[in-house]
Order: sequence, then structure tokens, then C-alpha cells
Amino acid sequence: MKKFAMAALGGTLAGVLATTQVAGPLLAQDQQRSGNVYEQLDLFGDIFERIRAQYVEEVDAGELIEAAIDGMLTSLDPHSSYLSPDDAAQMRVQTRGEFGGLGIEVTQEEGFVKVVSPIDGTPADEAGMEAGDFITHVDGESVLGLSLDEAVTMMRGPVGSEIIITVVREGEAEPFDVSIIRDTIKLTAVRTRTEGDTVVLRVTTFNDQTYANLESGLKEQIEEAGGMDQINGIVVDLRNNPGGLLTQAIRVSDAFLEKGEIVSTRGREVQDGERFNATPGDLAQGKPIVVLINGGSASASEIVAGALQDHRRAIVVGTKSFGKGSVQTVMPLRSDGAMRLTTARYYTPSGRSIQALGVSPDIIVEQPRRSPEEDTAEEEARTSRSEADLRGSLNNDSLSDDQIEQIKADRAKAEAAAALREEDYQLAYAIDILKGLSAIGSQD
Repeated sequence: MKKFAMAALGGTLAGVLATTQVAGPLLAQDQQRSGNVYEQLDLFGDIFERIRAQYVEEVDAGELIEAAIDGMLTSLDPHSSYLSPDDAAQMRVQTRGEFGGLGIEVTQEEGFVKVVSPIDGTPADEAGMEAGDFITHVDGESVLGLSLDEAVTMMRGPVGSEIIITVVREGEAEPFDVSIIRDTIKLTAVRTRTEGDTVVLRVTTFNDQTYANLESGLKEQIEEAGGMDQINGIVVDLRNNPGGLLTQAIRVSDAFLEKGEIVSTRGREVQDGERFNATPGDLAQGKPIVVLINGGSASASEIVAGALQDHRRAIVVGTKSFGKGSVQTVMPLRSDGAMRLTTARYYTPSGRSIQALGVSPDIIVEQPRRSPEEDTAEEEARTSRSEADLRGSLNNDSLSDDQIEQIKADRAKAEAAAALREEDYQLAYAIDILKGLSAIGSQD
């Protein structure tokens, strides 16, 4: 400790000797700034006492101070805030993957609550909430002018109770109400399945379970397919994933990278910056990867998409991501509450900051909204007749039974792909890319 103090003192002394002519004015400026801060704190204390003594109703001093702290933090940016002891406890539960609520990730924009994304399989998702929706009222009460935490508190309630949310949605002429029944939200961080010859990893959030779920799920799908040789590629679906833990985003990125930088963070001071690098090992064993993103992909999702895109390890498909390129640190406070403070921006391996810009896909693919007219037209097209349906048509006797079975199997795959295209056009597009890459590779 003495060595540190002495080094600091030496540096200070050298600075004073080198700047003798300006040290006086600089010192005066520092003293003036300190004086201004103390004056402002005195002003705060004066206002606090006047409220306690003269406000029309008696106020709780603790709640008043908490409100002042929260106001100070929320004035900085949409992601800094004060967490009461209850809120801090709930946040710790959420990172473990189970909590009570609606199942939506929200932010604040122009005074209204904006949905970043609904979480798969939750009440909000099943009720039809969409990324980009604006919530204007909760049970008939306006949220305009409330802080984000206050609006979220309005949306909380007992499991099984109903909440009516008024929504403004792009493309809809009038606001409309959505009824949601609150429930216990159990997050499955990664859902895995195989579509044809492609493994689909649906990553819904980045919590303590994410990497473990992804690793075990991918291994299981590969074994069921008969080995990696039977897989043509992997789709990492990050659509409507609001983010979560930075450490998990790094581990998921590292799962598919052999080396190189994953992400860097830069804070206010240069020495506070950090770089995180990949370690050897690729769970996909070099197989091609497509990453799916949309406007509901935020924060940790954007770290993964940006890292795999910059290293050209994956093709990014979909629409521009949300654009949350900042890092929040949760700092425990003596009251058992916590402070969530924006402490850094993060940068992709190429040095891009995606703050407010988002990750731009390599291939932009919108998710089309279907109309009843289109459904009817496609249904008619599917029921059209072919040569084989004609009475007395010739049989094809040039094929063996095995070849005929193979054609039927290929046709079944094609029909399944067509059905998926109607259900989820973006995912079908991603799978088609991997099919094309596989076809090219098999000709080499």
C-alpha cells in the first residue's frame, strides 16, 4: 500500500512541477466544482426536508429517497435504474430461469413502454404480443410519464390473474386491447430440433442455463441424426431473444469459434476495457452456420451474431437487430437493493459499436404476414392435379423399387420444407441456404 501511495505522490509532484503556471487556476476550478456539488447536495437536503414537513400528505422518507435515487439513475439512459430489495431478488431469480410475470422484455421509448420481444411459450407470446409493440395503458391506466420500473410494477400481479394491456402496433389503424393471464415463467434457454438435415438451435434467452442447454441439445440432435456427417449445417435462431448475461453470450460464441476476439468492452477509462477471446474447439465441427435475427434480438444476442458475422463463421439472415450495445453492471447496495448502471459499450471483433444501429444481416429476409386471400390461393395450388392423376396414365417402369422409395422420401422432405416455409419463412430460408451450401460442397 505504501508503494502505491508513494508512486501516486511522485506522479502528482511531477505534474505540479511541469505545470506551475496553470496549477493555480486548475486548483481553483476543482474547488469551484466541489463547492457546486456540495451546494447541490444542500439543495437536495433542503427540498427533502420541505417535502417531509409541508407536503399535503405524510410521506415515507425511505420511499422518497429511493425515488430520488431512481430518478438520478433513470436520467442517465433507459437501462440504468435502482432496484429495490424485492426487485433485486426477482432479478437474481430471473437469471436462474424461472419467475412470475407476463413473459415480455421491455424498454422505454418516447415515454411509452416498448416491447423488445415476447419470450417463447409465455403468456405474452401466446396472447400475440410482438416485438415493436408500444404499451400505452395497463388495465385502463396510462403509462405515459411513468418510469420503466413503475410501468413494470403495474404489470406485475398474482399468478393466474388477468391484465388488460392497450397496444399500439405499426400497421394497425387503432390501439387495441390484449388480455393476458399472468403465469410462472419457466424459461427453457435453448430448444433444439432437426428440420430435414439441419439442426435448429432456438436460443430464447441468455441465462445461467444457456450454454449447457445448447451443448447438450446439439449433441443429442447429432446423435439422433446418426452423426455429424448426416448434418448439413446449423441454424442458431436468436429472433426475439432480448439478451441476458454477457458471460453466456461469450460462451455461446466461443462454442463455434476456434480463435480470435469475441467481443470487447470499453468503459469511461481506458484501463477499464476488456477483451474476450475464443478458445480452441468448435461444437459444429466446421459445419456451416446460419444465424437468424430480427428487431427483437438485443444485447447478448447481438454479441453472438456480431462475433460470428465478423469472423465469417456464420451467415446472418433476417432483419436488423434491436441495437442495444451497452453493458450494465449490477452493484449490490447496503440496503439489500442494487444499482444497475451502464458502465461500458461493447464492440464486435471488427471494432463495430452497434449501439442504436443494430447488427445488419448479410441477407435481409422479412417475415411476411399472411392474408386469407393468399392462404386460399395456395390451398388451391396444392390441390392441383398432375399427370399421375389422369386415368390411364403410363407408369414409370425405368426405376427400381429403391429408387422410387428414395424419390418419395425426397418429395416428403420437400413437402415438409414447403410447409415450414408457410409457417416460418425466415427459418425455411436459412435452411435452404444450408441445403445449397451442402449441395455445392458435395460436388467438390
